Amino acid sequence: MLEFLRIQNLALIEDLEMEFAPGLNVLTGESGAGKSFILRALDFILGEKLGPGMIRSGREKALVEAVFQLPEGETLLRRELTAETGRSRVYVNDRLSSQDKVRQMRPRLIIHTSQHAQQRLLRPSYHQQLLDTYLPQELRRKREELVARLKELRSREQDLVEKTQELESKREFLEYQQHEIRKVDPKPGEMDELENRKQVLRDQAQAQTAVNSCLDLLYGDQGALVDRIHDLQREVRTLASLDGEYTPFDQQLEDVRQVLMDFGSSLKQGPGGQESERELEEIESRLWQLSQLQRRMNRTLEQLLDLDREIEDNLSFLDTCHLELSQIDRELKQVHSQLADIIDEVNAARRSNADKLCSCLQNELQQLGFSSDVQVRFDFSTVELAPGIEEIQGRLLWVPNPGQPPQPLDQIASGGELSRFLLALVGLTAGDEFPTLLFDEVDAGIGGLILGQVGRRIQELARHHQVILISHWPQLASLAECHFKVYKEIEEEQTFTFCTRLQGREVEQELSRMAGGGDQGRAMARQFLEGT
Repeated sequence: MLEFLRIQNLALIEDLEMEFAPGLNVLTGESGAGKSFILRALDFILGEKLGPGMIRSGREKALVEAVFQLPEGETLLRRELTAETGRSRVYVNDRLSSQDKVRQMRPRLIIHTSQHAQQRLLRPSYHQQLLDTYLPQELRRKREELVARLKELRSREQDLVEKTQELESKREFLEYQQHEIRKVDPKPGEMDELENRKQVLRDQAQAQTAVNSCLDLLYGDQGALVDRIHDLQREVRTLASLDGEYTPFDQQLEDVRQVLMDFGSSLKQGPGGQESERELEEIESRLWQLSQLQRRMNRTLEQLLDLDREIEDNLSFLDTCHLELSQIDRELKQVHSQLADIIDEVNAARRSNADKLCSCLQNELQQLGFSSDVQVRFDFSTVELAPGIEEIQGRLLWVPNPGQPPQPLDQIASGGELSRFLLALVGLTAGDEFPTLLFDEVDAGIGGLILGQVGRRIQELARHHQVILISHWPQLASLAECHFKVYKEIEEEQTFTFCTRLQGREVEQELSRMAGGGDQGRAMARQFLEGT
C-alpha cells in the first residue's frame, strides 16, 4: 500500500505531499490542473525515465519520495533528478540502489492501469501472458528451462557444425602449414639468441686477427722483436761503459723487453672462448632457414609459434568435435522428449485455463454493464518449438452482442469497453497481496447506469486493496474514502500545482463543481454523498 508521496520541483509542482488511506483514494481536478504530473512522479520513482526538462524552472534538481507498506514492513523509495546532467539517483530505504532493482519491485508496489494499458490489452502477446498467469509455477519454470536448454544446445550444435565445416575445408592447408613450421621447428626467441651469438663469434674472429698480427710483429720472419731489443740493450751497455750518460737507458730497455715478453705470452693464450668457423656457419645456416620460413608464411617468428598452436588446437578440435556433436545429439533427444511431455501439459492447462478465464471474465463483464449474452473466448494457433512439438498460443476474441462472430478486441472494442474490460481483468487477477491499483481514466467513454456498475466494482476492489482513482465523474469521486483535489494557481507570475485533501463541505463543493455547479450541481453532489 502507498502511504505517503512527496514531490518537489517537478514541472508546476514546487513541494507537494500526499498521505493516502487504505481503500479508495480519488484524485479530481480541472483538466490541466496537474494530475498527470503526479502520475509522472509515481512512474519516475518506480523506474521510468524522466527528462531534465520536467524539472521546475530555476531549480537544480527534482525529488520524489514514496513510502510503501509491504507485508515485510515499510519500504522507502527516493529518486532525484539533476538538471545539470539529466542523471538520476535512486535510493531504497536510504541506500543507493539501481533503477533495475526498482523496476523489479514495481509489480509488488503499484499496478498502473491507464490508456496505455488499454493499448497493451489489444496485443496478442499480452493475451498469452494473461493466460499463462494461471499456469502452475513449477510447470512454467520447467517449460522455460527446457526451451532455454533446447535453444542453447541447438546454438552450440550449429556453431560446431559451421566451425567443423570451415576447418575441414582448410584441413589440408592447415596440415601443410603445420608441416612447414615443424620441419624448421623454431623456438621462442631463437633468432635473437642466434644473432647475439653470431655477433659474439664475429667479435672473437676480429680479435683473433688482431692477435695474429701482433704475434707476427713480435715473433715474425724479421726476427723476434724481444731478441732485437735484447741486442740493442747489449749495445747500450757497451756505450754506458764508455759514457755513463747512457746507463739509464739500459734499465728502460729492460723494462720494455719485459713488457713485450708478457704481452707475447698473453697473445699466445688467445682472446679466450674462441669459437670455430664451423659454429658460425651453422648459425648462418639456421638463420637462413628461419628467415625463409618467415618469408614463406609471411609471419614473424612469434606469429609462427602462435599459428602452430592455433593449428594444433583446430586439428585437435576436428578430432574431438564429432564426439561432442554425438553427445549434443543425445542430450537434444533427451531434452526434446522432456519438452514434448511438458508442452503437452502446458497445452492442456492452457485450454482448461482458457475456459475458466473466459467464464469468469464473462461474469465480470456482465457485472460491468455488458450484455448477459457477452462471450469471450480464446482463439488458439500453434507454433512449432521443435520438430514434432507444437505449442498452442491464445488470442482473446469476444462477442459483445448476440449474432456477431467472435472478433479481436482491437477491431470492435470502443474506449469505454476497453476500460471496463481492463477493470474486469484487474478484478480477476487481484490476489491477497496485490499492490496498489492505480486507475487512470478507466472510466473514459462510459456513463449512466454503466458508470454506477463500474463504481460498485471499484468499491468491491477497494474493500481488499488500496485503489487510487483519477476521475472526472462525480458519481465515482463520491465513493472515495480519501478525496484529493488537484488545482493550480498563479502567484507572482508563476504557476504552481497544489493538491489538498478534502474534508466535509469541501468534498461536497468539489462534487458540485464536477456535476456542473449551481443548484443542480449541489443537489447532485448531496445525492451522490447520501447514496440516493
